[in-house]
Amino acid sequence: MGSGNLLEEAREAAGLSQAALALRAGTSRPTLSAYEHERKSPTLATAARIVVAAGFDLSITPRIEFREVAIDRGRSIQVPNVLPRLPIDRALATVELPLHLNWSDRGRRYNLRDRRQRARVYEITLREGGPADVLAYIDGALLVDLWDELVLPTTVHAAWQPVVTGENAGQVA
Repeated sequence: MGSGNLLEEAREAAGLSQAALALRAGTSRPTLSAYEHERKSPTLATAARIVVAAGFDLSITPRIEFREVAIDRGRSIQVPNVLPRLPIDRALATVELPLHLNWSDRGRRYNLRDRRQRARVYEITLREGGPADVLAYIDGALLVDLWDELVLPTTVHAAWQPVVTGENAGQVA
């Protein structure tokens, strides 16, 4: 994601118009628009000033990369190098898993505030999900908290164990 998209994301998350954010950040609306549409590139200091004006911090987080791990009978799963973190509203949301994850219970909604329902979503996602699913439904800190309670195939558990327990080089993002 370029810095323009980051600026647009911060502005939209803050519920601000381009004009309102530009005024708060001490820049013009056309300049902010050019940054958002990547016609111009702000300096890091300028991008940080705009993000702060929207009510956020510009920070560094580890890059999450996935590796393929063979588990059984020719199947493989994708395991991240570090555990992802979700914003609290997404980590504890009510979700309906897509059909490729929850084909046996179509349309069921899971309340991630409920520990048992969250465990079920995590079990399904770790077993059946790809990188996009992991990034959408798994919060690393909540996974660590649930880890010893999850019912997973031995091969899936073994593949995820190093990243969950911090035995690899990565940590929670």
